[in-house]
Amino acid sequence: MKIPKPISPFRLSSRLRSQKDPTLAFNLFKNPNPDLKPAGKPIRYSLLSYDLIITKLGRFEMFDELEQVLHQLKNDTRIVPEEIIFCNVIKYYGRAKLHERALKVFDEMPHYRCPRTVKAVNSLLHALLMSQKFDEMKEVFSGMEKHARPDTCTYNILIHGCCLNGRLDDAWDLFDEMRRKGLKPDKVTFGTLINALCMELKIKEAFKLKEEMTKTYNVWESTFVYEVMIKGLCRIGELTLAFRLKDELITKKVALNPAIYNSLISGLFKAGRRDEAFGVFEEMSSNGIKPDTTTYNIMIDEFGKVKDFESAYRVLKEMPDKGCKPNVISYNMLIGMLCKDGRLSEASDLFEDMPRQGCKPDVVSYRMLFDGLCGGSQLEKASFILDEMIFKGYVPRSVSIHRFVAGLCEGDNMKLLFRVLNSLAKGNAMDEDTWLMVVSRVYHEDGHEVSTAAHLLDSLLL
Repeated sequence: MKIPKPISPFRLSSRLRSQKDPTLAFNLFKNPNPDLKPAGKPIRYSLLSYDLIITKLGRFEMFDELEQVLHQLKNDTRIVPEEIIFCNVIKYYGRAKLHERALKVFDEMPHYRCPRTVKAVNSLLHALLMSQKFDEMKEVFSGMEKHARPDTCTYNILIHGCCLNGRLDDAWDLFDEMRRKGLKPDKVTFGTLINALCMELKIKEAFKLKEEMTKTYNVWESTFVYEVMIKGLCRIGELTLAFRLKDELITKKVALNPAIYNSLISGLFKAGRRDEAFGVFEEMSSNGIKPDTTTYNIMIDEFGKVKDFESAYRVLKEMPDKGCKPNVISYNMLIGMLCKDGRLSEASDLFEDMPRQGCKPDVVSYRMLFDGLCGGSQLEKASFILDEMIFKGYVPRSVSIHRFVAGLCEGDNMKLLFRVLNSLAKGNAMDEDTWLMVVSRVYHEDGHEVSTAAHLLDSLLL
C-alpha cells in the first residue's frame, strides 16, 4: 500500500486559497494531513498559510476559530508575522464592534514578535470609532507616541470621531494641531469637517471651508468632498444648494458617482417632490452613471411608503437584470411595509423567497415578520418563525415576546403556549415579567391552578 506524502507548506497555502468554505478551510489548516497514520513530522506552516486562514475566518466572523489560529501563531516562534495581519484582525473585530478584542490584539502584538507602527494604531482607532468608543480613542491617541508618530490618517479618524460625538470644537482643535505638527490636511479631512458643518446647519461656514480648501490649502476639490457636502445639504433639506453643487461638479468636470445622485433622489422624495426625483433617476443614465443597489432601495422605499407595492416588486425583480443584486435591506424594507399594511401572506412569501434569491434573512427580517404575524393574530405561524429564529441564534424584542405570550394566554391553545415557552427557555429569551404574567393569568383562569403552574415551570426547565 502506497503511503501518502505529507502536504507541503506551499500546497497547503494553495488549497487554503481555493477553499471557499471557511469551516472546511479551518479544518484543513488544523489537520492538513488527515490520512497520515501514525502522524508524521508536524507541518511547518508558512506565513502565507496563516494570512490566508486569518483572512477567511475574519471575513466570516468566525472569531473563536480565529482566536485558535492566533494562539498557534503566537507559539510558532519560527514565524515573524507582518503588521498587516494584525491590522486586518483589528479591522474584523472593529466591523463586528468587538472593540475589547481589538484592543487585546493590539496590546499583544509584541508577543507575536511584531512591532507596532502608526498603521496598527490607526487600525485600532478606526475599530474603536466603529463602536463609538470615543473615550478609548482619546486614551489610545494620548499614548501612541510610545509606538509611532501620528499621521494625517490618525487625525482624520479622530476628527471623524469628534464630529460623530457632536464635539465640533474639539475637531477644529485637532485640525489646528495637525497643521502645527506639519501634517497636511487632505480631502478626507475637509470632507469630514464640511459634512459636520452641514449637519449643524452651518451652511455658510461649509461653503467657506470648501473655498479655503483649494485657495489656502491647495487641496483640489474631489468627488468625495462634493459627495459629503451634497449629502449633508440633502439631509437638512437644502436641495437648491445641493443641485447647485451638482451643476458645479459637472461644469468643473469632476467625476460623478451614484452616491451623489442617491442623496439628491432621497432628498427630493423626502420633500415630496416625487416627479423631480424620478427625473433625476432618469438623468443618471443619461450622464453615464449606473444606479447601484442603494439607488434601487431608495425607489423601493418610496413605492412602499405610498403603498404602490406592484411598482416596488417590479423594481426588486428588475435589479438583477440591471446588474444590481438585491440585498437584505431591499427585502426588509418591503417585508416591513407589507406587514404594516396587513399583507402578511405576501410578506411571508417574500421572506421565504429570500434564500432562493441568494439573500439570507437577518435578525431584522425575522423580527419584522414575527411582529407582523403577532399583530395579525396569526400566532401559530408566529410560533414557527420564533422556533426558526431561536435555532439561528436570533430572538425577538422583549416587548414583542411579551405581547405574543399575552395573546397566547388569552386563547385556549395551552399546547401551543407550552411549546412557545419551551422555545423561549431554550433561547434564554424569557424574562421575569413575561413569566410572572403567564403564571398569574393561568393561575387566575385555570381550574387546575397548581398543576398548570407546575407544568409551566417544568416546560421552562426542559
